[in-house]
Amino acid sequence: MLRIDAHQHFWHFNPYRDSWITDEMAVIQRDFLPKDLQPILQRHNFDGCVLVQSSQPEQENDFLLEQAGQQDFVKAVVGWVNFLAEDVEERLAHYKQFPKLKGFRYILQGNPDKAIMLWPEFTRGISLLKKYGYTYDILIYPDQLHYTAEFVAAFPDQPFVLDHLAKPHIKQREVQEWKQGIQALAKHKQVSCKISGLVTEADWQNWKQEDLIPYIDTVVEAFGTERIMFGSDWPVCLVAASYEETLGVVEKYFSAFSKEEQEALFGGNAASFYGLV
Repeated sequence: MLRIDAHQHFWHFNPYRDSWITDEMAVIQRDFLPKDLQPILQRHNFDGCVLVQSSQPEQENDFLLEQAGQQDFVKAVVGWVNFLAEDVEERLAHYKQFPKLKGFRYILQGNPDKAIMLWPEFTRGISLLKKYGYTYDILIYPDQLHYTAEFVAAFPDQPFVLDHLAKPHIKQREVQEWKQGIQALAKHKQVSCKISGLVTEADWQNWKQEDLIPYIDTVVEAFGTERIMFGSDWPVCLVAASYEETLGVVEKYFSAFSKEEQEALFGGNAASFYGLV
């Protein structure tokens, strides 16, 4: 069974485009490319990874697909299209020529309208994904979970995966309201969840394993071991932890789980979700 890191990024750092990388994140204000990640994956016995968009022009897809085309260890790409555009179907059809492009993501987090995913033009775009066999990565904040449950309910046959547990406020130790939102979303069986982005929502300098446990507990209970997948969120994770520390959190938590459950978390579920071979 493939061992897969289900969430990571590459970029040529551009201060204007990548303005979300603030000065307090200076450690990642540089280029991150396949040559930086491949040795790390090999060291931890990963067969490959899922490369996810981090900026929103379609030129991002060209860059990601170029990297994937040159690197066998990049098993899938999650790209970007403008789901609000009238020509979204043409764009989805265009990308079918790239077999590694498995799905798309739109940056819903931080949108001035927290319910943007319910806009008719957005749902029209999402409704076309199934026709072309694409997945969809959900990137939201906790205050968007309620709208997202309503959103996915309209697409019972569309594969969705929640990125970064919807970015709970771990540093503030806020659990209960987020937990209710996760439980409501997980009732929709077409939705999976990436166990990713934990350390970056915690106290970067002072986080401890036990700070993260309530959040992992919640998604494991809500989604079960068949709908969760590990993602490092490298290199973003580096603002708070090394790759080894990020992986170690999840390995330690799941060390008492069965071999089959661990294999599913660390690759099997991602391979099934994204259609990897």
